[in-house]
Amino acid sequence: MGNVYDTLLERGYIKQMTHQEPLIDLLKNEKVTFYIGFDPTADSLHVGHFLQMMVMAHMQRAGHRPIALIGGGTAMVGDPSGKTDMRRLMTRETIRHNSDCFKKQFSNFIDFSEDKAIMINNGDWLLELNYINFLREIGMYFSVNRMLTAECYKNRLEKGLTFLEFNYMLMQAYDFLELYRKYNCILQLGGDDQWSNILAGADLIRRKEGVEAYGLTFTLLTTSEGKKMGKTESGALWLDAEKTSPYEFYQYWRNIDDPDVENCLALLTFLPMEEVKRLGSLAGEQINEAKKILAFEVTKLIHGEEEAVKAGDAAESLFGAGKNLDNVPGTTITSEQVSSGIGILDLMLQTKLISSKGEGRRLIAQGGVSVNNEKVTDVYLPLGEKDFVNGRLMLKKGKKVYHQVTIQ
Repeated sequence: MGNVYDTLLERGYIKQMTHQEPLIDLLKNEKVTFYIGFDPTADSLHVGHFLQMMVMAHMQRAGHRPIALIGGGTAMVGDPSGKTDMRRLMTRETIRHNSDCFKKQFSNFIDFSEDKAIMINNGDWLLELNYINFLREIGMYFSVNRMLTAECYKNRLEKGLTFLEFNYMLMQAYDFLELYRKYNCILQLGGDDQWSNILAGADLIRRKEGVEAYGLTFTLLTTSEGKKMGKTESGALWLDAEKTSPYEFYQYWRNIDDPDVENCLALLTFLPMEEVKRLGSLAGEQINEAKKILAFEVTKLIHGEEEAVKAGDAAESLFGAGKNLDNVPGTTITSEQVSSGIGILDLMLQTKLISSKGEGRRLIAQGGVSVNNEKVTDVYLPLGEKDFVNGRLMLKKGKKVYHQVTIQ
């Protein structure tokens, strides 16, 4: 069994860990069951989750067993970590739908066959808890004074921390205890914003069961300037192709800043570190080749090789010497719509490049909309058959978002 700690350390994942020497020895010599929790606050995982999935994959490749814990119970409360406002409360139906979406995305990335990994929902035990029994069994081990010093509560304390959210740490700690009891899970992993919650769970297991449990956090996905990555002009960078197209996903990584290339190659691909360092050391125009490799490898992991090839071909068609525009994201409209004329704002709404006409007006006023490479200045611009070259029209939003409109 390989020492996955060395792999995670070399690639830049590790931020903090408990019991450093015993945990390194454990990872090297034993098969460890570990877990990472994912609260289903949306109907798709996003690129921040992708980094956590990469850690799970590295751990699994080294012989360890992952538990992907879907937070069907904790999502009913909402994690206050890193938030200045309380999360929107969701219904059980919404949480159940989002959990199902998560399961599909995980299954494409982690091998769940033959007990190599486990996927479970903490709603199975949290939603049926008796509150008085929970307080007596779990609450007695938590010091309010200590909890109030935890990093995960600091931002919320400034605006007012609800008692609802205050329970979150106890619930996550109880998850760890339940997973230890059911599956002998002795290690929790998570982003560094989960450090306080992870410590609480490990401490609860030690107090209740008299055994050591461990925690390890990894770095958040940020740029070289410390800004969180994964935001596009249209919002979060989702792993669902319906929310972020493979082409848009590919283009995001193709256009990252030069200083971020090596770090993203290390964290988000399985390329050998020798190759990562070689690509990251390229300078000038050559760094663009490294960006193409990064974009292809990351898109392949999430959407499959075929979609990665299509996205790369589409990018070359728009920015290189390619001629095939079939793989550029697009929308088909009827000839009747074109013959009677369609306004630029209506067309952008139909193609989902904007969410409202107000957004479209602002973009046009800022010079951020083009039709067939011609900047749009009139928010009432009508578009007709003359604007479609060989039945196609190319919309451009901002500097990098292209969308092809075809007449049916």
